[in-house]
Amino acid sequence: MSEHPTSRAPEPVGAYPYTRRVGNLLFLSGVGPRQRGQNGIPGVQIDEDGNVLQYDFESQCHAVFQNVRYILEEAGAQWDDLVDVTVFLTNMKDDFPAYNRLYAEYFATAQPCRTTLEILSLPTPIAIELKCIAVLPEAGREN
Repeated sequence: MSEHPTSRAPEPVGAYPYTRRVGNLLFLSGVGPRQRGQNGIPGVQIDEDGNVLQYDFESQCHAVFQNVRYILEEAGAQWDDLVDVTVFLTNMKDDFPAYNRLYAEYFATAQPCRTTLEILSLPTPIAIELKCIAVLPEAGREN
């Protein structure tokens, strides 16, 4: 995905592209909840030392799913083209029930394979990140 001023996806937080195409597969780098052009993270309150005081996990879920949709669309794919989703959560015990409920809503028609992992932390103070693979549409298919 080339970065351009009309992009709706957040800027990557490191030196990597958001997408890489190999044949008809589209690989997405990890996608978090940040919003384009904003330094803050949806639903996260941080103190002056950078410690998370509290976070709204559902706000982060909605933002992550929307960012994945933006990235897919900019690469010529759709939500239903997802075939594999790996989800990283920093607090499985507290956040999995909300995540599982929202995931079921967002993926009611698309049914990609799914793996959910708990990890100690992510590079920025977020509670969820998605790593996705999509199959790009065949030439001539309308999006």
